Amino acid sequence: MDDNTLDREFYMEGAAAVARKLLGKILISRSPEGETSGMITETEAYAGREDAACHAYKRQSPSAGHRTNIMFGPGGYAYVYLIYGMYRCFNVVTNIRGLPEAVLIRALEPRDGVKLMRSRRNTAKLKDLCGGPGKLCQALDITLADYGADLCGGRISVTQGEDVPDGAALATRRINIDYAGEASGFPYRFVIKESDFLSTRRYVKRARRKTDLSLGA
Repeated sequence: MDDNTLDREFYMEGAAAVARKLLGKILISRSPEGETSGMITETEAYAGREDAACHAYKRQSPSAGHRTNIMFGPGGYAYVYLIYGMYRCFNVVTNIRGLPEAVLIRALEPRDGVKLMRSRRNTAKLKDLCGGPGKLCQALDITLADYGADLCGGRISVTQGEDVPDGAALATRRINIDYAGEASGFPYRFVIKESDFLSTRRYVKRARRKTDLSLGA
């Protein structure tokens, strides 16, 4: 295990707190083909039984074969599922045992293994490699077989990376969850607001560049 790998304690808070803390951290995936990684630039928190957008909404306990069972365990494990029958989504389980919460990783800034990512994604565009939940899973070769993986050491891990100051981060409403009623407006999406590597800039405005009025005076 890398000395900088986040330990279990990091994940033992509510999803919203962990989603914010994950900004700037490095997600690493190891395979026989090589190592790929990216800095986390965008996350979404799904806050358990009271959050109508969460897969564990109103669920009281695990049940045989249900995809959310991993969420009822302690934080620091991978929750991977399929959407639209074709796209994989990678989530980090958070909080203590019995409180089913998770954080969806929505986008990364590519770091190691860019050539391998380009091959897997069949694109040379750097911004398109990990700019969405399904894209980053393809780029890092995260599959349904990684469901339940221990993120505190193993094939997939998260390392310390960079601290993102409050002024560089932004909380917005989540993406494409209009079905969730009031919960659709919860400010549970977190982004590095000036990053060029987001899944979408919806709800995110770039800061205006200050103009030096002394120039050309």
